[in-house]
Amino acid sequence: MASPGAPRSLRPAGFDDLGLKRALADRMLPLLVAAMTFLAALALAGSAGAAALARHWQSGAAAALTVQVPSPSAPAPHTGDGPEATRLDRALATLRATQAVAAVHALTQDELTDLLRPWLGQGGGDLALPLPAVVQVHLRGAAADVAGLQAALDAAVPGTLVESHGAWVQRLAALVRSLQACAWLALAVVAAVAACVIMVATRAGLSARRESIDIVHGLGATDAYIAGRFARRATLLAATGAVGGALAALPVLLALATLAAPFVAAPEAAAGAGATPELAATATALQTLPAEIWLGLAALPVAAAAIGFLTAQGTVRSWLRQLP
Repeated sequence: MASPGAPRSLRPAGFDDLGLKRALADRMLPLLVAAMTFLAALALAGSAGAAALARHWQSGAAAALTVQVPSPSAPAPHTGDGPEATRLDRALATLRATQAVAAVHALTQDELTDLLRPWLGQGGGDLALPLPAVVQVHLRGAAADVAGLQAALDAAVPGTLVESHGAWVQRLAALVRSLQACAWLALAVVAAVAACVIMVATRAGLSARRESIDIVHGLGATDAYIAGRFARRATLLAATGAVGGALAALPVLLALATLAAPFVAAPEAAAGAGATPELAATATALQTLPAEIWLGLAALPVAAAAIGFLTAQGTVRSWLRQLP
């Protein structure tokens, strides 16, 4: 209970002495901030999704090799420590004996025909050409000794060609870096546009309440007080709009994650508990969304509130300094 000598405020709690609820309406500004937040969420998802897909594809491509064995049915050089074998059999035996190799698969004639069909047409398999044998090799890790494997194959089967996917991995990494740079540039543009929207709305509110501000300012209200009132109102509206924009972006992100799930995760993990296909797809999408996307969605309202507070503070203080 207040002491008898304490002054009592004649204003009710929450009294809007500057009329900010009319100056900064709670419709247009939150709607515009929600649209900016929606775009920012998509940009964040694009950056994080590209990085996740790149990590998945790089781990697979960097740990895979293609081995070509010319004249596969010709006898391999006889080493004297085993029976005679064809060049293909000797290459396969060398690959399987290498510790760094996890799996080996020699393509069949039908598989080779399917590979050549886009370039040679339906009759590609009937050409009388001395095609080399193609062997798909999966390594135990991306840091395997490819040079050592090439040397072992050259010693066992001279003329064997080992083709790594390093060039494609480097191109993919460059593409992902470019996409991430574009996403961060889009975020910067969205933040700048949001700041401009809040600044314009604040200046419009200042112009609409100029007489009230002049009266309050003449009665002794400081610039910090007036700027703080505008900043609190702008912060509330920006945060409210950002929450709505983030919630609106969530179904879109889940739909995109459902489409990307087969490329980055195994759907059997979500469907193994006897769930319905729809529930399993939703669970897979939730698991597929990277943690940085969830953190980004949670941080967007905080960032929007900060932009609203700083922009309103700077706009109001600059406007007040221009008063006579």
